[in-house]
Amino acid sequence: MTENPDSLKICVLASGSRGNCTLVASPSARILIDAGLSGRRTVECLAGLGIAVGEIDAIMVGHEHSDHVRGLAALAGRHRLPVYLNRETAEAAAGHIPARAEVKIFTNGQPWEIGDLEVLPFSVFHDARDPVGFVIGWRGQEVTVATDLGTPTRLVRQRLRGCRVAVLEANHDPGLLLNGTRPWRLKQRVNSSRGHLSNRAAGDLLAAETGPNLTDVFLAHISLDCNRPERARREVREALKRAGKEHVRVRLTYQDRISEVLEIFDAPPPAPAEETPPSLPVQLELGPFLTKDPAI
Repeated sequence: MTENPDSLKICVLASGSRGNCTLVASPSARILIDAGLSGRRTVECLAGLGIAVGEIDAIMVGHEHSDHVRGLAALAGRHRLPVYLNRETAEAAAGHIPARAEVKIFTNGQPWEIGDLEVLPFSVFHDARDPVGFVIGWRGQEVTVATDLGTPTRLVRQRLRGCRVAVLEANHDPGLLLNGTRPWRLKQRVNSSRGHLSNRAAGDLLAAETGPNLTDVFLAHISLDCNRPERARREVREALKRAGKEHVRVRLTYQDRISEVLEIFDAPPPAPAEETPPSLPVQLELGPFLTKDPAI
């Protein structure tokens, strides 16, 4: 990734039940949200973006499930990356955290700064000890990350309202989940109030609760066997369109490769200068101007 002093970059290195990890990089700070990939694969993904693992300033952990902490031993131990998590998650994930790791305990709802990024953890409803999502603030722009939540609580809705970018799960299609081969107990867990959002639930949440700042959505934690990526994107796009938000770009994330790299600016980038048209004879009658639709 090229450096730009006026931009923030977001890339989902992987998302799904086999591992979750999201990179948020500003000109002065680079953080990982979750460390669910192996240490080796995390290093490889970062290298593909031109980032050395030692350039990462911190890891934020949302909860203790293995698809969020699998790489902590290598990243916090061998590579000595600081780990931020709340006390309940630290206790539950103790087996993944090396004794020599630099651990920083945060309190849900209390923000702190890493470089020019402000990090605000907020509680979510999921079947873990004390799970959280994160709002990452940069120069008035917000990125809201919530990849595991069975129920969109009032607090989750509030944290989505001001975001420019949302990384939100669209985990399953209810029909594929119901008719799939998973054990009934697992189906009930996924579909419960502490499980995961369906495509429709994700679309309805984004349509109802996001504000006018929203420009981009990454659909995360897409199930490999109980969903289809294009189906998830179609349902979310349709929900946004019904809410008059068809301008919002809906991007996919993947379990086996990184997503697109999204770059946002602290102010909308200036439109490219247009050449001055040649003078026209005064006797000509000008027709209506033709303009290109803005990129969406």
